[in-house]
Amino acid sequence: MLLCAAFVLLCTIPTMAQVGEHRNDFAIGASAGVALNKVGFTPNVPQNFHVGPMFGATFRYTCEKYFKSICSIQAEVNYASLGWDENIMDKTDRPVINLGTGKEEKYKRTMNYVQVPILARLGWGRENQGGQFYVVAGPQIGFFLSESTTSNFEYTDRYNVDPSNMPVSQIDSMEVMPVENKFDYGITAGVGFEYSMKRLGHFAIDARYYYGLGDFYGNAKKDFFGRSNHGAIVVKLSYLFDIKKTKDWKNIK
Repeated sequence: MLLCAAFVLLCTIPTMAQVGEHRNDFAIGASAGVALNKVGFTPNVPQNFHVGPMFGATFRYTCEKYFKSICSIQAEVNYASLGWDENIMDKTDRPVINLGTGKEEKYKRTMNYVQVPILARLGWGRENQGGQFYVVAGPQIGFFLSESTTSNFEYTDRYNVDPSNMPVSQIDSMEVMPVENKFDYGITAGVGFEYSMKRLGHFAIDARYYYGLGDFYGNAKKDFFGRSNHGAIVVKLSYLFDIKKTKDWKNIK
């Protein structure tokens, strides 16, 4: 929050002796990508990355070029499919084989969110014609929408082989263990590359990591899990076009 507040201050407070070059640029666009998510369970749950889509809208305000750094605030509204893809292991740490089907038991939980990151953005390079490397960082909030479960076993016969000491509370029920906390929050940061063209707009690719600070299950002493937070690697492509540009844009490289 402090990082973004500092950038807002930088963009909105006029200075009598301004070192940087003022910008008043506003761009909007869309993005799409993929989120590779794992849940930080305590006690630990063995899992693979849950792979899901992410897409949404992007809004960017560029306020200043300070020496060689292009300073912006970027807000997004994204739909993201998170969750976990569980490895069900026996006491020898081998996959549990269902005696009814002869296949490894699989369990996958998908959790859908609307996410709103507010990011401070610093770029180095060309603004209107050419490439620009950038970094982003800032807080992110999320609102839980829905969830679904995929498994290849029946709950009534899943104990053909004793599971290991791994937790099973999240799947050991005829009904899904529901999300308790529907508001998610955390921090995100990443790096990217943007290529801009004066007439066609801005094309960007970036990679980020999101670390959730909130738990979607209860974490009190009476609850089973002490921790249940999202951790996602996000890779996305974006396209933005300019709504408002600095008046002397023709002289800006």
